[in-house]
Amino acid sequence: MSTLHFLNVNPGDCTIIQHNTGHITMVDICCGNQSEAVTKTAEFAIERKAVLGNFQMCNQSTNPLAYLKGLGITDIFRFILTHPDMDHLDGFNALMDGVTVSNYWDSEVRREKPAFGAGGQYLEADWDKHVSVRDGKESAVTVVTPKSGSRFKYANKTDSSDDGGDGLHILAPDKDIVDVINNGGDVNDGSYVLLYHSAGGKIIIPGDAHDATWDYVLENHKKDIEDASILIAPHHGRGSNRNYDFLDAMQPKLSFFGCAPSKDLDYAAWSNRGLEKITSNQAGNIVLESHSDGIDVYIENTSFADKYAPGATEVNTQGYRWIKRVVA
Repeated sequence: MSTLHFLNVNPGDCTIIQHNTGHITMVDICCGNQSEAVTKTAEFAIERKAVLGNFQMCNQSTNPLAYLKGLGITDIFRFILTHPDMDHLDGFNALMDGVTVSNYWDSEVRREKPAFGAGGQYLEADWDKHVSVRDGKESAVTVVTPKSGSRFKYANKTDSSDDGGDGLHILAPDKDIVDVINNGGDVNDGSYVLLYHSAGGKIIIPGDAHDATWDYVLENHKKDIEDASILIAPHHGRGSNRNYDFLDAMQPKLSFFGCAPSKDLDYAAWSNRGLEKITSNQAGNIVLESHSDGIDVYIENTSFADKYAPGATEVNTQGYRWIKRVVA
């Protein structure tokens, strides 16, 4: 069984995969500088009551380092930065200090260093550590620069070069997209779009991928995204004036929206297509357990679980409540 954790981080992204091989993948980080004194750990699910229909879980975000500690994880086999925006790097320096990271995936997308100042939301140390790792200045970390279609050992091949490994496939970007981004393009269009082939079905992790990225995926990897079991909505589910042709091709059975102001979330794009979605603000942390016959979905917020799956009582080892099984 493999397990994927979609963490409730506000306002960015952080996904952790515990692979069947024993490897740990972390995709992006946010809220890693949040005080552990005010954050939850993975050890206990905390019941919270809805307030006027708003479950307010985004106000109780999770520190990924505390979450890793709760799971007993001290070694990360690979860290994948989907793209160099600070809401995907928030806490990277603390992560590198707190656990062992063996490999770092760099798309080679570049952007100007952000401005940092007193009272700002993000820390300059996170950016500087990212640059140091990315540029190969951290001797303990192996940097790889895979692109769309890359096939290599451990990611999607075994020791004997057979298909398998950790089931991670890159659908975007390719070198041409990266070159456009690095010559003044939108950094979001350089986001890694990852396909995780779990035992229970396809899981798509697309960072903040925007229109040019999805055009490329539809032209080159349409079959890879068709009949997806799970989609982590790009750009946290924000509308961002985007084209949604990828949803028509993908038809995900369940999508997860991250944290963003409700007015910015494009609920209609999913509702108009009859596609189901769950938000971090409803569920808190979301855990997926993949089996040969589907993906079991567990959520942190028991109040929302009571409304979503009344009468269900099964919990995982973290105390998170089961709400449904997604079948490919």
